[in-house]
Amino acid sequence: MIKKQDCILCGADSAFFAMCRNIVYYRCLKCMSVFMAPDFHPFPEREKERYESHNNDIDDPGYRNFVSPLVNEVLEKFTVSSRGLDFGSGTGPVAASVLREQGYNVGLYDPFFSNDRQKLNTTYDYILCCEVMEHFHNPASEFRLLRSLINQRGGLICMTELYREDIDFLKWRYKDDETHVFFYHPKSLEWIKSEYSFSSLELKDKVISLFV
Repeated sequence: MIKKQDCILCGADSAFFAMCRNIVYYRCLKCMSVFMAPDFHPFPEREKERYESHNNDIDDPGYRNFVSPLVNEVLEKFTVSSRGLDFGSGTGPVAASVLREQGYNVGLYDPFFSNDRQKLNTTYDYILCCEVMEHFHNPASEFRLLRSLINQRGGLICMTELYREDIDFLKWRYKDDETHVFFYHPKSLEWIKSEYSFSSLELKDKVISLFV
């Protein structure tokens, strides 16, 4: 039996959307997000094991090219005097590394691999979330935290694949990573912008920029 489930981002009603690999997914009727039922979220130990299996070599040309749209957004909008944080930096913080090579000041925070909570006791001109937001088990609290860490005229620069109606969810490879538990729709991002008092939202393919 499929039980009732509120959206874990906006709290609105959601409806059963799909079952894949015996995992239940819901879709929010308000912000249009698609998300894994919380009962199926991977345990932290399994998450860490999965992340450690990623081949995130900061010197790999393909990986550096992959993050270049996010890096270019920072280079365009911020200067070397700006203070940044790579939130969810993982085992190979390539975006932060590329920016550091160009003189940018970017700190690292990751709950598994750079768990320095002091990094969350200050504020930043920009925060990077490179392929991170789809892993949020509680996106409402994560975006509340992120917003609290951003200075006035600062920004949150994220990269993820958005879900849109023209995507066949059952065939969508992005959902097949067991640690990808939340998929955002453009309406989800509009809700985040309004709820957390961002002044503007920009979408460039997979790069999402929210500015204070």
